[in-house]
Amino acid sequence: MVLNGIEGNLNVPGMIPWEIIVAYFAIALGFVFYYSMRNGGLKGFKTVDFVYIGIGAAFTVVWEFFIGPLLDKIVPPGLSAFVGFGFFGRIIILFIVAGLVRKPGVGMLSLAIFDILGDIFHYGFSGEPVFVFYEALTYGLFIDIAITIKRGNLFGDFNTRSSGRGLGSFAQKHREVFAGLTGAIIAFTWAFPDPFFYKAFFGPFLYGSIVNWQTILVSFVEAIPGNIVFGIIAGLIALRVTRVLGQ
Repeated sequence: MVLNGIEGNLNVPGMIPWEIIVAYFAIALGFVFYYSMRNGGLKGFKTVDFVYIGIGAAFTVVWEFFIGPLLDKIVPPGLSAFVGFGFFGRIIILFIVAGLVRKPGVGMLSLAIFDILGDIFHYGFSGEPVFVFYEALTYGLFIDIAITIKRGNLFGDFNTRSSGRGLGSFAQKHREVFAGLTGAIIAFTWAFPDPFFYKAFFGPFLYGSIVNWQTILVSFVEAIPGNIVFGIIAGLIALRVTRVLGQ
């Protein structure tokens, strides 16, 4: 039985066992929600936060599906596997939003809205709500985990009351380093969802697509260099934007 384009396959050869996927999501979500509730959960979001999230998600759709593909046409064929301006634009825009809001949940909410808007203007709703879960609980969740670990000081915008000694003082003097490093780490984690979560689980689950681990590993390795470079750029841009807007 196929429901809204979802075949629901769980026994495709080479597919990651569904128990592993469920366990990952349960543990990661529990980690984020625990610390989020300690800070008020969604009640801790201000109106301006929702404005940033909505505008960021909408602009991400425009960039990824309309502007990015135009820029990709100028990429030399030999670099097309490493450079994708649509996806790199998503990194920069959503890192800016995360840098402005800096609360657990901003990543998942932004990616959920992005996915829904992408369905309206580009994909259609076949396969939903699986794609909402996929976008929010991989790309979005990785942002929220980073925010949780860094206690809101995501891209080196350290608003600490430091006495001038120790890590607080060092961080204040090297914000750009911390911003670039954080951006690189988060962007590196964004190299995982498409090859491992989609190609090795969600694709087979939805459509029964073939799992080819050689292709999966190659696509993962190819994604890393560009993601890290644009992650560094995105982290530095996010830091500058938060400074300008007085965060």
